[in-house]
Amino acid sequence: MAVGQLPLAGRSILITRPAGQADSLCAALAALGAEPLRFPLLTISPVTDPAPLQAAARRLGDFTLVFFVSPNAVHFALDAMLPVIGAWPAGVAVATVGKGSEAALAARGFTYAIAPADGFDSEAVLALPAFQPAAVAGRRVLILRGDGGRDLLGDTLKARGALVEYLTCYHRSGPAEDFAPVVARARDGRLDALILTSSESVGHLLALPGAAALRDIPVFVPHPRIAAAAREAGFSMLIATGAGDQGLIDGLIGHFSERKHTTYPG
Repeated sequence: MAVGQLPLAGRSILITRPAGQADSLCAALAALGAEPLRFPLLTISPVTDPAPLQAAARRLGDFTLVFFVSPNAVHFALDAMLPVIGAWPAGVAVATVGKGSEAALAARGFTYAIAPADGFDSEAVLALPAFQPAAVAGRRVLILRGDGGRDLLGDTLKARGALVEYLTCYHRSGPAEDFAPVVARARDGRLDALILTSSESVGHLLALPGAAALRDIPVFVPHPRIAAAAREAGFSMLIATGAGDQGLIDGLIGHFSERKHTTYPG
């Protein structure tokens, strides 16, 4: 296909995922003719003290199920835990949400993870048979996550009778790069789209000098909760997409080819 025929030819698209999590999306967008621009709104770093993770590794057999909240949780937790125990104990189920996290577990040798086929959030996880009261009452569940985050999953599991523990395996902080070049692009009309993939990233974006220059740029969001945060932040054009890379790509192509798309009014 000639460059001029590519569906995203000439479109400059800002990807705000953390470093190391945007490679596949950037490659796919470039193959479609876009100019992917990276500006991580979240900086991910390992915990300074791995001792709690190592201690949890030694008693993994006490848990019925371990839930990884994200690909970062998979990588940082397993990097600290597996050297201690060598192999994941048989009989301890793993669960997660989102195709990226499933892929991360598969890459680490897990042939099966409990995860929703659709929905990609805590609500979808809690609707699964493995998380119903009859399945979790009296069972120990370990939730591996970054610092902070939503407590809906753990709180609901506790209400259903589970014994829940949280363990922090990575830290999240704001962006570490200079935002001025992005602002200059937006003010010059050289930025066509912005991708936001977490509610937390919206807050970090608002705290950056010049962020108001991006408020009239189309914002692509894969979840209504992110859309709500962006709408509250004052963005004027919000486009809902499906989950994952493919959902975002389909949304971008649909928007820029003027096909029918769904928007959350600003």
